[in-house]
Amino acid sequence: MASLISKVQTLISANLHSLVDKALKANSVAVLDEYIRQAEDNLDDLQDALITVRGQVKTLERKWKIFQAEAEQLDSDIDRLLRAGKEDLAMAAQSKYNSKIDMANQYREQFETQKREADKLADARLKLEAKLTTIKQEREHLLALLELAKSKEIAAKTIRSLDDLQGIGDSDIARVGDAIRSRLDRADAEMETYSDRLDTRMDDVLNKAQLDDQLAERRRRLGLEE
Repeated sequence: MASLISKVQTLISANLHSLVDKALKANSVAVLDEYIRQAEDNLDDLQDALITVRGQVKTLERKWKIFQAEAEQLDSDIDRLLRAGKEDLAMAAQSKYNSKIDMANQYREQFETQKREADKLADARLKLEAKLTTIKQEREHLLALLELAKSKEIAAKTIRSLDDLQGIGDSDIARVGDAIRSRLDRADAEMETYSDRLDTRMDDVLNKAQLDDQLAERRRRLGLEE
């Protein structure tokens, strides 16, 4: 369980800027695809673990309440036996009460521990799902950006070929060259726009994460969280 939480925390804390930079350098979204694969695998493991732990929580809560109810009944019986002057029976009931209340306390402590574990797993699942959604969105944007860059490279090779031909003086070829240069300028502008949007989205995600951390710290300081 600790190993699973550790792997999930690593995925949650992954730096989006770094992932995108690696993808751009490799001219491929493979690094994002690998992140998505790992995140989805761990989400499945988280779900299985959460179901198991929540089942344990229900079992422990039921046993705690059973022993607690039996202890409370014995507590009343002890008082009744003492009033009736049945000291031996009262002593036996007291012994059973001690055993029952001890078991009730043990199950209560185990219930509280597993409840915290279940809450931790549920929280990790929500955070990983949110990070995975963001990564998938950025993968699509990055694919568009890489396709744009590929188009620009093709256009640039065409321009170089036209530069060689333009020296012949053919006015038609010159016009074609000018038209392609115009399209290349537009592709440059579109790529800059995509890059600006990508930076803005990544900054928004990182700023939100920082705000979440700050609010969480404030809640802990104010005693608003367990």
